[in-house]
Amino acid sequence: MAKKTAYKRIKPYIPTFVIALFLLLLDLMFFGGTPWLGPLVVLSIAVASAPYWIKFFLALQRQSEIESRFPEFVRNLSGSIKSGMPAPRAIMHVSKIDYGALSPHVRKLANQIEWAIPVHKALLNFANETKNAVIKRAISSVIEAEMSGGNIEDVLESVTESVVEIKKLKQKRRAAAHAQIIQSYVIFAVFLVVMIIIQNLLVPYIQSLEQTGGVQGAFSPAGIALKGGLGGLTMQVSIDTTSLPKFIGTLGRWFVSLHGVFLMVAVIQALFAGLVVGKLAEGSAVYGIKHSLIMVVFSIVVILLAQGFVG
Repeated sequence: MAKKTAYKRIKPYIPTFVIALFLLLLDLMFFGGTPWLGPLVVLSIAVASAPYWIKFFLALQRQSEIESRFPEFVRNLSGSIKSGMPAPRAIMHVSKIDYGALSPHVRKLANQIEWAIPVHKALLNFANETKNAVIKRAISSVIEAEMSGGNIEDVLESVTESVVEIKKLKQKRRAAAHAQIIQSYVIFAVFLVVMIIIQNLLVPYIQSLEQTGGVQGAFSPAGIALKGGLGGLTMQVSIDTTSLPKFIGTLGRWFVSLHGVFLMVAVIQALFAGLVVGKLAEGSAVYGIKHSLIMVVFSIVVILLAQGFVG
């Protein structure tokens, strides 16, 4: 049973994984030793991981839709209770309305009420199954207020107003952050240009001064010359694709070369810049993962191509 469950989980990813592996083999066979080797490897990895990220972002989008349709559900429920319906019957009545991504949860809530599950317990199950923090807080407020003797109609109306206000604040923050998002992408592009200039112009110039001895006194403290190329780091390492052990060994040495260090710096900058963009726009760094992925892939391709062609 456990093996079948694990197979069902990985089954959707098998086709793209096979395609990515095929692309990787073609890359090593036909583009080994060329500047296109690294970018095409990144493309293979992107193809292999695409289904997972698509599923992840669809889940985030579904959560956003659930949260946006929740005020409509509460408003309809409040109106039904004000018309004289008891709460269980009102829930079953409003469950017939389409709420988009929230509809399955509302129908399940109505089914639980129909099966004589207490309203409080059914509402808690509803909130937990949506996995939405805003809905959980709202339902908890409704239950606590109703149990303490409050009027459920007034409580639902207050919850609706609160959730709508939270939605408006998020929309305002998203609109205000739009300019900052564009600015972040522009700053990141400028950062990549500076990185390319440093790695392809400034570093070779310093190395040429080291070789001629001109770097002494100008760049070294107390006239001590730098040895081994900028503190012992190798400028670049050619990746050997003739066999898997040689490929892994040369790849490891490449990562500790100057070219590898520059790439890692660009990737780290891209990762955290994207998370910051998500935090500014949506209030959560999780929503910045898509920006991080875009920036990381773009930075890897640009840096590798610059190292291959310009360098």
